[in-house]
Amino acid sequence: MATEGVTRAPAWVRQRPEPPVPHAVLAMVLFIICEALFFAGLIASFVIGESVNPASWPPPGQPRLPVEVTGVNTAILLLSGVFLVLASRARTSGAAGFTRWLAVAAMLGAVFLVVQGFEWLGLIREGLTLSYSTHASFFYVLVGMHALHVVVALGLLLRAVWLASRQRLSRGAFAVAQMFWAFVVLVWPVLYVLVYLL
Repeated sequence: MATEGVTRAPAWVRQRPEPPVPHAVLAMVLFIICEALFFAGLIASFVIGESVNPASWPPPGQPRLPVEVTGVNTAILLLSGVFLVLASRARTSGAAGFTRWLAVAAMLGAVFLVVQGFEWLGLIREGLTLSYSTHASFFYVLVGMHALHVVVALGLLLRAVWLASRQRLSRGAFAVAQMFWAFVVLVWPVLYVLVYLL
């Protein structure tokens, strides 16, 4: 007996198929496009600022940027991307190791973040702060914005690891984490070359 005043949804609504691309994935694509434009703007500002007012930073008498340590740290971040690719392949093929590779990718991302944090603390202790010069401001804004993105992407990866360990990781949740992590991994070498090596 039907309850009076309650209408049932039409059959076509109840049986609507799952979209071929999850909505969260489409949203992440749009977000990454916006973030790529954001970083392009920061990089363009840095390049223009350097061409108008070329300066050596850190200044003479101050410690150099830790090019070697950051180079190793860059390799660690890129390696985390490799492990994420391994995780993706394991998930697609149904092979063992998906959760393990995903956890290793997240762990390497956390190592990258910690090393960057110690690098910043060392530079700040030596007096190289955001307000020291225009070049210093660009350095901290570029590297800091990337670090903020790494924190968010790492949170998505850790959530994916947690869900995968409980057999509850959906295709969309993994794709979102994978896409954003790939973004932060691919942006960093550009920033490393621009800020540390040029």
